[in-house]
Amino acid sequence: MTRGTVVTALSGGVDSSVAALLLQKEGWDVIGVFLRNGVETPRSACSLKQGCCSAEDALDASQVADRLGIPFHSVDMEVEFTRIQKEFRDAYSKGHTPNPCASCNRDIKFGALANLADAMGADRLATGHYARLEQGPDGMQLFRGVDRKKDQSYVLFPVAPEVLDKCLLPIGNLQKSQVRKIAEEAELPVFSKPDSQEICFVPSGDYRDYLEKNGGLGVPGRIIGPEGEELARHSGHMGFTRGQRRGLGFASTRPMYVIDIDPDSGDVFVGPRQDTGSAWAEVDGFQTFGESDTDRPLSGEAEVQFRSAPGGTPAMVEQTNPSAVRVQFLGSAESVNPGQGLAVYRGDRLVGGGWIRKAGHAVPFPA
Repeated sequence: MTRGTVVTALSGGVDSSVAALLLQKEGWDVIGVFLRNGVETPRSACSLKQGCCSAEDALDASQVADRLGIPFHSVDMEVEFTRIQKEFRDAYSKGHTPNPCASCNRDIKFGALANLADAMGADRLATGHYARLEQGPDGMQLFRGVDRKKDQSYVLFPVAPEVLDKCLLPIGNLQKSQVRKIAEEAELPVFSKPDSQEICFVPSGDYRDYLEKNGGLGVPGRIIGPEGEELARHSGHMGFTRGQRRGLGFASTRPMYVIDIDPDSGDVFVGPRQDTGSAWAEVDGFQTFGESDTDRPLSGEAEVQFRSAPGGTPAMVEQTNPSAVRVQFLGSAESVNPGQGLAVYRGDRLVGGGWIRKAGHAVPFPA
């Protein structure tokens, strides 16, 4: 007797492949699904750190499915990916820094795929993310992965809580080295495949290449130094992001970083590293996981994470309404970029997250 049917997202990488293997060993009927993004790029054009070629990754995923003896489907998600790409361009046009992987999790891997799993009559949905789920008294609770260097709980902050209630994350309790060893022992063909670290629809690994080919880099303007002086001219404000140090287009006797971007004039403001720090942030689209409606778990001190790189920063968090919080950073918080996500943790548990709307240097909460 099986435990039920689980639709598992197979990306063609080692993590999702081992997730499918472990579920099969636990007695689940596993169905593998590869999500095609519609980007067809020659392998020679891909970053070595990137699994960007849909057809090649689909082949790897299908070979894993054959090895496991499970059904396999390659599903066209080009329409959904097109919306993610538009959101990506729109964020840069506003002078923001997008997080397309988090958006993809929300809309595709735990959105469209969840709908597909329901249509197929599956009991559960699974992925190869390094995060953990535990059932709590008020719903599913989300925790960091055991491998802190690979922890991916942060990019799950926008996933609908009702979807997480049906999810399985089989490798969240494992180290990456254990995952590769399991794959090798099972003779999965992807056991030594490099990790994908880049944006799947940016084959070169440089987001500016993608923007230039899809509408351009935005408004030309000035690069303005800390004293208000013009240091250089640039060809488009979308080619910059807050906190950027390299590729600014001018020489300086000391390191300079992007501090702010004016999307209307095209002006890019730069300064020393200490000027990249933020004292506060406002977060919209906020949701909590595994908390009752009457609790106020986010009024007080917590750890917050505001970029994909693992690790957090201590902060005071005030939930101003069910879908918004204000954050006062208690430690160094460099390059807190509008457009990125912000996740709030209590220990290893992610209790909620949303999208940064605004960040600034004022010490008190903004009015």
